[in-house]
Amino acid sequence: MKDLSRVGCPKLDGPEVSQYLFYPRASWNSPISREGVRDVMIPVEAGVSIGARYHIVNKESPSILFFHGNGEIVEDYEDIAFLYIRLGLNFLPVDYRGYGHSTGQPSVSAMLRDAHVVLDYTKKWLNLNGCTGPFIVMGRSLGSASALELAENYPDLIDGLIIESGFAHSQTILNLVGVDMRRASIAESEAFRHIEKIGRFTKPTLVIHAELDQILPFADGKDLYEASGAADKRLLKIPGADHNSIFMVGLSEYMKAVAKFVEGLR
Repeated sequence: MKDLSRVGCPKLDGPEVSQYLFYPRASWNSPISREGVRDVMIPVEAGVSIGARYHIVNKESPSILFFHGNGEIVEDYEDIAFLYIRLGLNFLPVDYRGYGHSTGQPSVSAMLRDAHVVLDYTKKWLNLNGCTGPFIVMGRSLGSASALELAENYPDLIDGLIIESGFAHSQTILNLVGVDMRRASIAESEAFRHIEKIGRFTKPTLVIHAELDQILPFADGKDLYEASGAADKRLLKIPGADHNSIFMVGLSEYMKAVAKFVEGLR
C-alpha cells in the first residue's frame, strides 16, 4: 500500500467544501450476514471504520469494488446488487466516513486515503475466501474520485475500470458547493486530477454517462473517455437520462455494457 501521508487534497478539506460536498446518512439497520452476503467493517485508522457489503455469487466470478454516489449508502444498492448477481458477478459496494454503518467524518482527503485501505482490505478478504476472478473498480458520481485514485496507484491490482456519471474536472464538482478554484487559488494539481489519473490507467475502461446529466454534465464523461490511456475503452451515453435517472432509464443498455465489459476480462 502507498504512503498515505501524501494522499489527499488539503486545500479541499476545509468546511467550505466538506460541509456542502458530502451528505452523510447513517443506517439504522443491523449489519447482516447470510449466505452469499456479508457486511464488514474495514478499519481505516484508529477509531474509524468503513462499512461495506460483499455480495459473493461465485468464488471464480469477477468482483466489482463499487464506490457509490453522494447521499447514497450501501443498503440502497440491494436491488441493484441482485442485477449484478444475476450476471454472475460479485458486487462489493463500499460506504464513506459517516455513511451507512461507517464512523468518522467525511473529507476529500479522508475519502481518497480510505480508498487505498479499502482496496488493500478487500483484496486480502477475497484472497482469504478463495475468490480468484478478475477484479474491477467502479465509481459512480462522487465515487469516481475513489475509483480513479485507485486506478492511478494500483494498475497492477486492477483488471478493469468503470466510471459512471463521473467528473473530469475538479471545478465541475466544486461548482456544486460554490467554490471557484481560481479565486480560491486552487490548481487542478492540488485537487482531484481526474484527467491525469485516467490517462495513466491503460487497462480496459468503460465510461457511462447520462446524456442530460444536470449535476455532472455529459461533457465531463466525454472528457474522461477521451483522456483515458486505455486502448480498450468505451463511452456509453444513456439517451434521455439525467444524473439520478440514469439507471432507471438506461437499465438494459447499462447492464448489457457492464456484462460485455466484464466478459472481455474473463
